[in-house]
Order: sequence, then C-alpha cells, then structure tokens
Amino acid sequence: MVRRRRECLACKKRFTTFERIESMPLMVIKKDKRLEVFDRNKLQEGILRACQKRPISLDIVEKIVSEIEEELQDYIMEVPSKVIGETVLKKLRKLDEVAYVRFASVYRQFNDIDTFLKELKKLKRKNKHKGVTRQSTG
Repeated sequence: MVRRRRECLACKKRFTTFERIESMPLMVIKKDKRLEVFDRNKLQEGILRACQKRPISLDIVEKIVSEIEEELQDYIMEVPSKVIGETVLKKLRKLDEVAYVRFASVYRQFNDIDTFLKELKKLKRKNKHKGVTRQSTG
C-alpha cells in the first residue's frame, strides 16, 4: 500500500490517499476447460497426500509448493492444470519414487493395475538408465 499526500487543484485543500496494487489471481485451466482460481493449499494438500507416511518433512513439501508457485509466475493470468501436474510429478520423481507413483496414480487417473504397472516399469527403466539402484529397507 502506498500513502500519498495530495492537494485539490480547485480548493487547495490537502488530503491523503492510500493506493493498493490490484492483482489478478492466476487462473487454472482444468481438463474440461473450466477456469478455477489457483489454490496453493489445494496443491499442498495433494502433495502431502502423496507424501503421507514417507520420510518427507513438511518443510520440504512447503519448499516444493513455493518452487512450483514461483515457476507459475511465468504464466500471465492462466495456466493449464497439466503444467501444474507435470511440474509436481517432476519434483516428486526426484524426491521420492513412492510419492511420485502415488501422485501419478491420481493425476493420471490409473484405472487398472496394468496402467499402474506400466508406470512402475517406466520408472524402473529410467532408474536403470540413470544407474540408480535402491536397496530395500526391511
């Protein structure tokens, strides 16, 4: 908010105005073409649900949400929901494979076990390609 002292040109009386920048909210274009106001809390809840019972702190989730929100500033007025979902998947893939698969199963709407298995195989191939090996913890 900006406070300004002004003077009336007609009567020369001085007065104060308070000005505030009016910002337009970022709108999300849903799959069915509906528009919805971007909701940081909704994004955070989705990521928290995917990270449930995983060794991921609330601080890390908050950091991911902030990073995504910052990346969305490149969009003016509207952003496709697909951009948000793919960005979340990219960040979760780097962070935790289980959280990634959980989020992907909801986001990509896995309808059956075969779709789920395809995603797991794809993830496994990418890890082999990168030379990533994971040891199971009993």
